[in-house]
Amino acid sequence: MTARRPGFPAQLGPSAGAVPAARKVAAPAGRSAAAAPVRPQGLGLDSGAVRARMVQKLASQGVSDAQVLAAMGSVERHRFVDSALVNQAYEDTSLPIGLGQTISKPNVVARMAELLMGGARGQDGKLGRVLEIGTGCGYQAAVLSLLASEVYSIERLRGLHDKARDNLRAFRLANVHLLFGDGMAGYARGAPYAGIIAAAGGEAIPQAWVDQLAMGGRIIAPMVTAGGHQALVLLEKTPAKLKQTVLEAVHFVPLKSGIA
Repeated sequence: MTARRPGFPAQLGPSAGAVPAARKVAAPAGRSAAAAPVRPQGLGLDSGAVRARMVQKLASQGVSDAQVLAAMGSVERHRFVDSALVNQAYEDTSLPIGLGQTISKPNVVARMAELLMGGARGQDGKLGRVLEIGTGCGYQAAVLSLLASEVYSIERLRGLHDKARDNLRAFRLANVHLLFGDGMAGYARGAPYAGIIAAAGGEAIPQAWVDQLAMGGRIIAPMVTAGGHQALVLLEKTPAKLKQTVLEAVHFVPLKSGIA
């Protein structure tokens, strides 16, 4: 039996150290939950040609999943960065988004999404429910909305939670649910998840994430290795064991508990 998803607005319990501030990025009346994001046509950064060039570069860097490339080409990254940095939006670089946080470079977003998509998919080729730890400015949540049936994205910094809500409003993504709370605790009410993806790295994968992961699901997260450096880690949950694979070196902000 398929687990029933929580209603929204939702509230993270006291054990998660959160305030009642979960929000759904709802579609206006008449739009289906599967509606694609708004994609204005125009010149400059609104032109699909700009994103097409970014996708071509991602493909040349080794990203090969067609759905991931399509999602990266669909979501307008310049709408998630500050106006002073908008001309760098489609460069393969991370950019500051305030409060000491950054938007990951496109290659990292695509790489992590592709690893996540290596898990079990539905008949439509999409993942089921996905939990994102660290909403940031909302860009990765928008990409994931095109790859998964539902996205639960949790952010511990109130300022970024509000920024992501504002950024995503125009995209009208009915399958994205924004949560304000402690990401280290995950979000048990939405579990089990087909995939969990984190935009911050700690010394270990929190047990709460493992518990909330569906059998056959995947966790993609940066983690501090024995050598003291961060590396991307793939954790796969199988009936026999948890399989952990350490991948390439990365640099993410530290994973922290609590809310601020």
